[in-house]
Amino acid sequence: MRVAIVGFPYVGKSTLFRAISGVPAENLKLAEENLAAVKVPEPRLDFLEELYKPKKRTEATCNFSDLPASGGDDEGGAGLSRHLPTLRNSDALLLVVRAFENDAVPTPPGGLDPQGELGRLRDEFVLADFMICDARIEKLESSSKKPTKDRDRDLAELELLRRCRAGLEAGTPLRTIVQAGDEEKMLRAYGFLTQKPVIVAVNVSESDIKSEPTVSDPHAHGVFNLCAEIEAEIMQLDPGDRAEFMNDFGITALARDRLIRGCFDALGMICFLTAGEPEVRAWPIPKDTTAVDAAGSIHSDLARGFIRAETIAYEDLVACGSKRDAKAAGKVRLEPKTYVVQDGDILDIRFNV
Repeated sequence: MRVAIVGFPYVGKSTLFRAISGVPAENLKLAEENLAAVKVPEPRLDFLEELYKPKKRTEATCNFSDLPASGGDDEGGAGLSRHLPTLRNSDALLLVVRAFENDAVPTPPGGLDPQGELGRLRDEFVLADFMICDARIEKLESSSKKPTKDRDRDLAELELLRRCRAGLEAGTPLRTIVQAGDEEKMLRAYGFLTQKPVIVAVNVSESDIKSEPTVSDPHAHGVFNLCAEIEAEIMQLDPGDRAEFMNDFGITALARDRLIRGCFDALGMICFLTAGEPEVRAWPIPKDTTAVDAAGSIHSDLARGFIRAETIAYEDLVACGSKRDAKAAGKVRLEPKTYVVQDGDILDIRFNV
């Protein structure tokens, strides 16, 4: 799972990356991509840790990518032409728009306009996808005239791409045009930007930390306000000192945690949990994953010898207080391999190889 951070110059992309990853500024590579595996906040593990006193705790992780500056190749754009291969290989896009004043950072011509900035980013994505789509249509129109073994497949792709091109001409993201299943698979290799899930981060001033987002995007999976500079500073403090610093700013919880979780959710992922004295762990899986495939994400032998998944919902375990009491209350279930795992399910896989 890889999320690319995208935005115009001076919006605070690298500062946001530091806030998300905790990487110090001096460790950032200026001319190269910065990549960090970030733990996905999972407060449900707190209860399991208290209950089982494990030797180890493991959260799911999500990779975040901070791309180097565009170097002026886009004439003030977001650097898409230079970074298109990386962006197309990403699973989601985190768009950063600026809503903060800072005398040390050049203000965009015309002043701050986070909503307009977001619209211009969207326009760049649409244009980039249109160019790829149009070029592919031209090739398919030529090749589909020949009686080849792939002609039927090419014709189906051509029809879909023509529909996509018409939508892009109208400024419509491909996520609203391409249907899940066969159509999505047909276009997956192109890595269309407007087909990817999008999350918006509004980088605000210190004084607006508690404000609600004033930016809207009907096609985004979430819009989050945060002051990247403050949260990056907090991540550089020792964990024991963070609460006092946050209290000084009236911050009760880090916005970066909600943002990371929002990116994880936008990717269509959930977590099932395992718990015991050796380890409590959150396992990331796509939504609608079956029990046998969830078992396989732990180890292939568990899938190969799958018998049943002893399952309890996290909320039921909390309500009962222990697994023994949950069993007594009839809250522990034995699910077959076709069971669709739900977010927060605590699984104990029964298997025999």
